[in-house]
Amino acid sequence: MADLQGKIALVTGASQGIGRACALELAKAGATVALAARNEAKLAEVAAEIASAGGQAAAFALDVASEESIKLARKRFWTIRKVEILVNNAGITRTG
Repeated sequence: MADLQGKIALVTGASQGIGRACALELAKAGATVALAARNEAKLAEVAAEIASAGGQAAAFALDVASEESIKLARKRFWTIRKVEILVNNAGITRTG
């Protein structure tokens, strides 16, 4: 992956699976990563893993199925400057 020093990345669905892997790789390449997902405990684990490897990450609770959650997260994201890289990985499954 290219050198991403100084870039801001937002990864939705970052608490596990593909989103987690993307977040770790972006941090490894030097990006500061905004981690977003519903599970705050798992987000904290990913943020700690990035920090222990010398990277920078911030975790934000986000449920993409909730308009209220999206609006709140949007306000919080403004505090991290501009997002230059987006990994839109979160998904909604409705079974029934």
